[in-house]
Amino acid sequence: MTIIHCHPKYKHLESQLIALIQEFETSGEAVTIGQRNVIKSFEVEGLKLNVKSFKIPNGFNSFVYKYIRPTKAKRSFQYANRLIDCGISTPFPIAYIENTTVFGLKSSYYISRHIDYDFEFRALIHNPQFPERDKILQEFAAFTFKLHENNIDFLDHSPGNTLITKDDNGYNFYLIDLNRMRFKPMSFDNRMHNFRRLWLSKTMIKILAEAYAKLYNKSYQNTYDLMLKHSRAFQLKINSKKLRRSGRKMQFKK
Repeated sequence: MTIIHCHPKYKHLESQLIALIQEFETSGEAVTIGQRNVIKSFEVEGLKLNVKSFKIPNGFNSFVYKYIRPTKAKRSFQYANRLIDCGISTPFPIAYIENTTVFGLKSSYYISRHIDYDFEFRALIHNPQFPERDKILQEFAAFTFKLHENNIDFLDHSPGNTLITKDDNGYNFYLIDLNRMRFKPMSFDNRMHNFRRLWLSKTMIKILAEAYAKLYNKSYQNTYDLMLKHSRAFQLKINSKKLRRSGRKMQFKK
């Protein structure tokens, strides 16, 4: 059985979206081909759409996603709408589609509007001389602060999951890969912990901490120290196995 849920603005595309999914394997332009998920772009009635196909779950998870827990596609759609309601940018959610049997979920897809972005957040990490880097980081701190003020803990707040565009008013940030979020009041520790996956250098932490501290009415030093603590712990954890194999010592980025 195929289940489709469209945003009311795009309900008229329902049959075309179902047909698109049926041809997903053999059509569309590849955007990302990963071990778990595949993203392809399609054009429908002049709209450029990105379609994310989630990895087919195993038998147990198939049952769970059918009867117990919302699928990743459904969560992505719901969370995108929640972000937009809070004034937080993400590619506009068009629909999600689930193919199921009585035994469980077989496949699922999340469809959103394509955006032409200028760069990802990770560009700021790899190029310390990136134009207006300090300004972008300051605006990104305000963007993340807005997330936290809306009680949103974006669990995949990582370098590849924020797309950035520039216009006459400054920089715009779009969150992607939305299926892992928690909605809860964000303590100071929660907020600083949420920065940990961004793989920040000490220089980046200084800029972000200064901007965030002003918005949150906290001291710069406390903000910097806690953000640094969580960032360092995450980087050490991720690199520990690699470092043990290579015999090298990790140096925290300056």
